[in-house]
Amino acid sequence: MPTWKPREKIVDWPTLLTVREQFRQTGRTVVWTNGCFDLLHPGHLSSLASARQLGDLLIVGLNSDASVKGNKGPLRPILSQGERAEMLAAVECVDFVVVFDEPTPEAALAKLQPDVHCKGAEYAPPHGRPVPERAIVEGYGGKIAYLPLVAGVSTTDLIARINRAA
Repeated sequence: MPTWKPREKIVDWPTLLTVREQFRQTGRTVVWTNGCFDLLHPGHLSSLASARQLGDLLIVGLNSDASVKGNKGPLRPILSQGERAEMLAAVECVDFVVVFDEPTPEAALAKLQPDVHCKGAEYAPPHGRPVPERAIVEGYGGKIAYLPLVAGVSTTDLIARINRAA
């Protein structure tokens, strides 16, 4: 895989779909993970590294500012989608970053159809939370992989620690 400058890794949907088709034609595995990535922390880095090991290309779907606000409340995101995208693009194991506006990744997954869709271990069967996008992923023949969590590290926890220290 060629080396890109971080900002070149932040792409629009037409560009990403062209790359996806090239990988499909050559039989290489495309992996997708997504999230808000509001304050990048060691748990995120561990998940991204684990996801990258599952294929030949790692695409990170980034919730837009509007979708983060809808999912997390009026005080989020802490950082703008542009800032969050730049941080993710600077992570070596990330190949591409694309922003999506919907609250969940179903539409993005239906469009991209990655071979592997990664979720956190809190979704893992048999006792995990439901995966709303499961039907879409399985419908096009993709698989879902569950990434290990780093205990005690989350953006919500970081925000609480910052507030206690202030």
